Amino acid sequence: MDISSVFFALVAIVAVVSALLVVTCKNPINSALALVLTFFCLATFYAMLNAPFMAAIQIIVYAGAIMVLVIFTIMLLNIRVDENKKHSHQLALGSVIGIIVLMMTGLVLTRGKVSQPVGDITNELINSQGHTELIGKVMFTDFLLPFEVTSILLLVAIVGAVILAKRKLS
Repeated sequence: MDISSVFFALVAIVAVVSALLVVTCKNPINSALALVLTFFCLATFYAMLNAPFMAAIQIIVYAGAIMVLVIFTIMLLNIRVDENKKHSHQLALGSVIGIIVLMMTGLVLTRGKVSQPVGDITNELINSQGHTELIGKVMFTDFLLPFEVTSILLLVAIVGAVILAKRKLS
């Protein structure tokens, strides 16, 4: 086993544990911080796949900007955790759904086939033009509308959180 496989396994273990912490933490701030760690693990995977632009975007946009907004919204809404409440039915439902998803993932991993890359982009084209230029061309030509709709949805979510927080404070 080479060093890259060992490194991948370590990062994968950290990613899975931090993703589990996102779901299981009772404090929303701790859950958000675990999500930041998951984002850093994803950025590491992108770097290992020779996609440095995607790794940088993962850290700057998701681990940086989006998580600041999430933590700001959590603090603005002042979400309190009721430690005394029992949620056994929610825990049972979540466990059943988790087991089904885990079984389906195992089925896909054992019986699925890897598809071949589709499209005009080859390794030679990526090496000659670069990741950033190719992603920028596609994002601002083919996917401009979804890109703008996503930004509007994020803006609406922030405005909604502020309105809810002001209504709660009044």
